[in-house]
Amino acid sequence: MSTAIEFDNISKLYRLGLVSTGTLAHDLKRWWTMNIQGKEDPYLKIGETNDRSTKGDSDYVWALKDIDFKVEQGDVVGIIGKNGAGKSTLLKILSKVTGPTTGTIKARGRIGSLLEVGTGFHPEMTGRENIYLNGAILGMTKPEITRKLDEIVSFSGCERYIDTPVKRYSSGMMVRLGFAVAAHLDPEILVVDEVLAVGDAEFQKKAIGKMQDVSKGEGRTVLFVSHNMSAVKSLCHTGILLDNGRISHQGNIHEIVTRYLSENGKTKPIRLGNGKMQFSSYSIDNTSIETGDDLNISFTFIINQPVDIPLINIVFYDTIGNRITECSCLDDASFQIRSLKLNTEYSVNCLIKNINFLPGEYRINLWAGRGGENYDWITQCMSFNVIQGRKFINRTSEFPKEAQMILQSEWHQNEF
Repeated sequence: MSTAIEFDNISKLYRLGLVSTGTLAHDLKRWWTMNIQGKEDPYLKIGETNDRSTKGDSDYVWALKDIDFKVEQGDVVGIIGKNGAGKSTLLKILSKVTGPTTGTIKARGRIGSLLEVGTGFHPEMTGRENIYLNGAILGMTKPEITRKLDEIVSFSGCERYIDTPVKRYSSGMMVRLGFAVAAHLDPEILVVDEVLAVGDAEFQKKAIGKMQDVSKGEGRTVLFVSHNMSAVKSLCHTGILLDNGRISHQGNIHEIVTRYLSENGKTKPIRLGNGKMQFSSYSIDNTSIETGDDLNISFTFIINQPVDIPLINIVFYDTIGNRITECSCLDDASFQIRSLKLNTEYSVNCLIKNINFLPGEYRINLWAGRGGENYDWITQCMSFNVIQGRKFINRTSEFPKEAQMILQSEWHQNEF
């Protein structure tokens, strides 16, 4: 398999707050040093790491620093990281929107980019005219665009407005049309930066399916930036984690997403509800269990105001935020919350049998309420880890990454 993109020592330096270096003297010194004396840019030495959350001592920051990696033809690479990590800058350099301060990029094939909503669209031109404009920018001939036109319009779902100036389009319609153009005009490399977050759920599903077809069926290369970890995991094969302009980790997308979420996904519990009843404590007996083990959850609650007998739910999420399943006090017909007294604390224990979750980390929300009324709701108040364990020790292959739960099964062979 041949290399489609090669990033060689790519770095990008910016001066904060100003265009160029800020003064004519600085610009002349920079030009003289680099172009006449043939020396390194003098301002490269004072650039600082691009950490948006701290105040630095220099006006120069490295948006990217020493980026080296290769992308094989037909691979789908997810580029993830916190806001300000350098993801969009990297794609803009690849798309030649801006140039690198140091280093070179070798890309084999035509690049189709979708970096921002409406990029490359002229607001006074119609959707149809902008399709031809974008196609020409991508290097397509007019007959090629005409041959694909009906397919592009159909995919975008904007047929009724195709002859309307795009300045009257919603942001979602702009994304639909822009993605349809980029995906259908045969680029060997497709670059997509977060724009799918603007589209609705139906379009996001369609767009991800199209990118899968482009990579698997047609052998094209996709670079995908998104904060939607579910979309990244479903679409991408490999991942790159950026941190303050540098590559922190790269490898299998599932490992990269897990690392990113473990480093950046920790959040404090959030409490909602009217407070008539409140959870006062909660705990898990064992925060590391094997698949198929039991999970014991204990909590206490206090009644602050007169309430109806509450329903209590325990809701399970994965680290991406997907809701896995839940259990309720109603699931056990023998359990009943008896009459409650004000300012009195009560304890409850819930034993959940056979936690058949895939190996990984999971989080728990606690909810109590009745009749559409939320008494108390605490998000991500507990977490636990699941490992594969002894009950599946004979399994030689990994569980499918797309799955959420594991089925315990019994097999019998009969002789006839």
